[in-house]
This record gives sequence, structure tokens and C-alpha cells, in this order.
Amino acid sequence: MRARSIATATATALALVAARDLVQKKHALLRNFPVIGHARYLLETIGPELRQYIVTSNDEERPFSRDQRSWIYASAKGENNYFGFGTDNDVEHMQGHAYLKQRTFAGTLPDAHDPQAPLPSAKVLGGPRGRAKAFRPASVVNISAMSFGSLSGAAITALNKGAALAGTMHNTGEGGLSPYHRSGGDLVLQIGTAYFGCRNEDGSFNIDKLKDVVAGAPVKAIEIKLSQGAKPGLGGMLPGPKVTPEIAEIRGIPLGKDCASPSRHTAFSDVDSMLDFVELLATETGLPVGIKSAVGEMDFWHELATLMARGDRGVDFVTIDGGEGGTGAAPLIFSDSMSLPFRMGFSRVYGTFAEQGLTDDLTFIGSGKLGLPENAAVAFALGADMINVAREAMLSIGCIQSQKCHTDKCPTGVATQNPRLARGLDPTSKATRAAVYLRTLRTELMKVSAAVGVAHPALITATDIEIMNGDYEARTLAGVYGYKDGWGELGPHLADEITALLTTKPASAQKPIV
Repeated sequence: MRARSIATATATALALVAARDLVQKKHALLRNFPVIGHARYLLETIGPELRQYIVTSNDEERPFSRDQRSWIYASAKGENNYFGFGTDNDVEHMQGHAYLKQRTFAGTLPDAHDPQAPLPSAKVLGGPRGRAKAFRPASVVNISAMSFGSLSGAAITALNKGAALAGTMHNTGEGGLSPYHRSGGDLVLQIGTAYFGCRNEDGSFNIDKLKDVVAGAPVKAIEIKLSQGAKPGLGGMLPGPKVTPEIAEIRGIPLGKDCASPSRHTAFSDVDSMLDFVELLATETGLPVGIKSAVGEMDFWHELATLMARGDRGVDFVTIDGGEGGTGAAPLIFSDSMSLPFRMGFSRVYGTFAEQGLTDDLTFIGSGKLGLPENAAVAFALGADMINVAREAMLSIGCIQSQKCHTDKCPTGVATQNPRLARGLDPTSKATRAAVYLRTLRTELMKVSAAVGVAHPALITATDIEIMNGDYEARTLAGVYGYKDGWGELGPHLADEITALLTTKPASAQKPIV
């Protein structure tokens, strides 16, 4: 009798927990997997102890270590994201770790502890080429390209609302501009090889459809995707059963039929015709136009810089994606062994434009695991003007790095089209977390900049960071990547302009003269 009572009480308690899990909106994992989902949080709680003795250290896991994920989760929740008792890094023997060199004295600096403080780009996007709708991006941190289809509608909605709350831009990805992208955030419209949303029935590009898309949404810039770090030079296949009526309408493709994305563009075939295409888009829309690419062979970049040096045509921005970047699905050899890592690839491209004296004339954007303060600071020191974050933004809205993106079985509803799993992700609460993460990352960059003695992360130079080889050798970032004097730095006019923009108090905040 006693055992039956205990069993009844246990069953009732589990039923109550299950009911609570199903109706709450804070944790997607618990909505999708009531009761048993709590095991994940229990294991997370005792994870450090388990790893310390029988699994891995806080810095060993990949793509993102336990420490990195913990920092993102705490930042997104507005919790204490500090770490105690010193570093886990083996600083005496670690090879390749970056260290920033603080300055003892500095000039006037902005408030590095204000989470609402603005951190705009040091450059006006499209300004040097006189684009009709040129603008200064309000945030140096923005959300990278992730398509609806790869991510769920709930995840796209959360990210777009988060972008609006944080004052950042949100890249649509090559899958087209979906209704989920229309939740208040400013957009960068990405055009891939299949021209989804702006294509003819045969898959060719249609400028009139592009103009209609741009006119009906808050699109601030256009990005032509040449390749991405995790799968460069690889076309995709969307099987017919996955081409739902919603996907078909958004992408402009036939319902229920296989849709193959070619590995190369058909609207242009070389650098010269690509620049003609860029100028066509900019002229017809008035928007800044740029390209996104991973870095492989360098002939393309040398030719692009040479043609741009003439001054009559050019891209407004270049987004460099590192080989360590993520993707929903890719063959292992592409993820592991295709395209250069970000630091190497970016430095080569930047140097190519620097040799032509063009670095102040276009905006450099970095992507590929840059949503962590250390990696972001290195990117800025190498010459990046802005950074895009993808997987880190996914982590901020509930991703647990289960690495099931390619299976359509994402347990937290982020990278799936399964309605049951996507239901677990509440866009409203997750939007707040995305916004808090984005603002926190900006604040961290301001703190790092202040420690180095400059007002803006774009003013950190390649000599302000050293790459360590254990405790016996160190080289500056400039030395490691072959930077010449002045490379990675803003021109004097741009440096003075962004410093004044961040350190000059508005008239209302100044003390009255007595």
C-alpha cells in the first residue's frame, strides 16, 4: 500500500512537472522534452566536476569550449559572466594564444561600462563610392547570414527582434527574405548563386524582383555571396519534400520539386563582370553593395583590388569568412579542410587592398567564430571594421551545440523545420536574450579598447596584440601576418572622426559655463 502511494505521488509530481514544462516559454529544451530535459541542466550543473576528473577541461571542447559557451549563455541572460580563480589557459606553454597589451595612460575615452552605449562603425558604408543610401552602421557587431530553412521561423524571428532591440543589422542569408525577417530589425539582403527571391523560373537573376523585395523591407545593404567558410565552392540541394508552400513562395521556386543551387554565379563569370553586376545593383537600388567570400586562391583578390584602384567601379564592403565558420550541413572535408582560417585569410585579403591604398575606401567585415571578445579584438586589430556573429547568436537563443543541424532534429528548435521542435523556442523571450548578448559583446569590446587606451575597437592596431609561443617567444600580430607600417589602422581622418563621435558629450550633458 505504501509503495502504491509513493508511486502515485511520484507519477503526480512528474505529471505536474511535465505540464509546467509544456506551458513555460523560458526553456525550449523543456518544452520539447518535458521532465527528461531537466537531466541536461543537472549534468550542466555538475559538468565542471565531471570534466575535471573524467572527461575534458573547460577549454578542450569544440567548436566552442565550455568556457566560451558559459560566457555566451551568462551574457545573454544578463547574469554574472565573470570567471574566478584565474585563467584555465596553460599560459606557460600555450602556442598561438593572443594577448592584448594594455596602456598605462590614454586620452579621453567613452564610458566602457554602459551597456546602452553606442558603438557605431568607424566608416560610412557606401560613402566613399557615393551610394544614394550610404549610412554609418549603428553597431560594429551584427548578425551573420543564416537562412530561413536552415533555421526555424521561430529562431529567425527571435534573432530579428533581438537585432531590433540591440540596434544591429540582421543578414537574411541566401534563402530569401522571409516573413520572419520582418520583425523590426534592419536587414542586409544576401544574394546567393540561386538568387532566391529575385530569380526567374529558369533560375537566372531578375533585377525587377530584387527591387520589389528591397522596396518592401528595411534592407540597408546587399551582400553577394560568393562562398562561405564552412563550404566554399559547394552548391546546395534542397530536396523536393522540403520545398513546402512557404519555402516555395519565399524562394521563388516550384513547389515540391528538388532545387539545386549552383556552385557559381550565372549573372557574372569573372571579376570584371562581377563589378558590373555590383554597380547595376547599387544604381538600381541606391544601396551599398558588397561581397562575402571565404579565402582560397588569391588571384581573384589581386584582380579585384587592381580593378578597384581605377576608381570607376568597386564593392562597398567585403565580408571575409574564415574556414572555422559554421554551417547547417557540409561534407566533412569542406568543414575541416577547405578555405583558410579567418586570421590568415583576412590578413591576406586586407594586405592586397592595402598595397593599392584602398583600405579606407571600403568596409571590411569579419565572420567565423568572432562573437567572442578575444577573437573579435584580433579581427579589429587586423583591420576589420565590423564583425558578424552566427553560431554565437544561435547559442544566445538556446542552441546547446548538439551538432544536429544537418539532421532536422535540433532539440532546442533553432536549426530545424520540425514544427514540434520549433514550437519549443519562444521568439519573444529569446529575442531579449539575443539583444542582451549583442549589447554585452559590444560592451566587452569597449572595455578592451579602453584597456588598450583607444576609444573604439577599430583603433586597436596589429602591434597592440602579441601571439605567444609558450613562455619563450612572442611576436606582434603585425609580425605574424606580415603587416607593413600602418596596415590594419584607420586613416587619420577616420580615426579622429570616430574618436570625436564617441568621446564628445552632447550639449545637454555638458556642464553650464559659470
